[in-house]
Amino acid sequence: MVPRRGIARSGLVLTLAAATAFSAPAAFACDSEHVPGGGHAAAAEPRSTPATSESKNVRHLGNVPDAQGAISMQFLQYGRGHRKRDVMLVSGQFGLKSYDLTDDPARPKALGELSMPGMWETEDTVVDPKRKLVFLARDPRAFGGNTDNGESGIYVVDASDPANLSTLSYVRVPAGHTTTCVNDCRYLWTGGPAKADSMPEEWGGRPIWVTDIRDPRNPRVFPEPIDLGRNDGRTDYVHDVQVDARGVAWTSGRGGVRGYWTHGLRWDPVRHRLRWASAVDPVPYAGGGIDELAAESTFMHNSFRPVGRRLSDGGTSRHGRPGDLIYVTEEAFEPGCAGDGVLVIASLRGSRGGQGWRSTPERPFRLDTVGTWSVAGQEGSDPDSGSCSAHYFDVRGDVLVQSFYAQGTRFLDVSDPTNPTQIAYHREADAASWQPYWHRGLVYVADNNRGIDILQLTR
Repeated sequence: MVPRRGIARSGLVLTLAAATAFSAPAAFACDSEHVPGGGHAAAAEPRSTPATSESKNVRHLGNVPDAQGAISMQFLQYGRGHRKRDVMLVSGQFGLKSYDLTDDPARPKALGELSMPGMWETEDTVVDPKRKLVFLARDPRAFGGNTDNGESGIYVVDASDPANLSTLSYVRVPAGHTTTCVNDCRYLWTGGPAKADSMPEEWGGRPIWVTDIRDPRNPRVFPEPIDLGRNDGRTDYVHDVQVDARGVAWTSGRGGVRGYWTHGLRWDPVRHRLRWASAVDPVPYAGGGIDELAAESTFMHNSFRPVGRRLSDGGTSRHGRPGDLIYVTEEAFEPGCAGDGVLVIASLRGSRGGQGWRSTPERPFRLDTVGTWSVAGQEGSDPDSGSCSAHYFDVRGDVLVQSFYAQGTRFLDVSDPTNPTQIAYHREADAASWQPYWHRGLVYVADNNRGIDILQLTR
């Protein structure tokens, strides 16, 4: 472990009051992201679409301005039969808010709030659906901090009663941009952002730290980080982790995307032997760098691999066997839109022998690119905006929905992964679209300026 002196002691638990007594957040999402909007709206009633919006094949059903400052969201179900409740949990610069979708999914009803003004960043918030827990990643830039010496960690929130959200624990972790459940939420993998002053000079960013949350009131942080040497041998910024339907944990960040087994007896292509995988000592599976011609910055933000029960979510691969495709977002901002981050669809063929772990600047390994898509120049785009990077996405069937900041929400037909095609879009004049979710046939968009937009694809 290489923590900042005095703050990253494993297992340190603080009260919420002590942990949140800070000033407003630093205005950055990822290191390459734009300054988000701020402030809070007064009412929770959905508002109609402004006349300045642009849409095609999308119906705007409503907006929840009470969630202004939204960054991410998740959904939890409570009870059974006629007592079953459908609840949306929204995380953002305000902390965490809950809304009831049971009666009308297009008109969320405010339930409760855990107020944490200045919280940052809670990106890609995750939940434990069994224990009804929410995990919020505290970036070192939260509450007026900075990446050099700001405090990072994880809040464990009890959502067993969504109208009365409460903090079970807070633990300091050397990383804190995003956090993800692995092994049925018994552990968390937490990564990013840029490195602290106390970390090794040769690092380009923070890797992954593992936290044991089997006892959510007493999280335990393991001292040694994982997913080292990811950028052609250099330890670098791991931005986020997504776990596929087979249980492989995919780490995205600077240098590409790599997958790990976190359970079971697995062949380790790096150590060349069978061994047991765990959340703390995972076994490399596949992945590697993304071709610079497809994603010039090579800063990969998040990923999705269609496999198992999710195999039908995504196009049919003509590039190997089922499970060989991986969808990856590049996040990057350049002057104008043309060079901004893109959606990349790559093939994992030829990467299961540990190639992504042996890559060097002299002998680089790169995944084969299958297809790419950029919002630049697409119908419905604002040519005057410089906020065009790809961000989070969600896939259902052959339709991928993705956020592109000021360029709004885009719906792509990915039935042919070599040729992703826009079929619909919705862009508000004040859009700051960060993360979309398919839920009950609708799309809920966490918009940092607007709160939550609720969309329906009409094509």
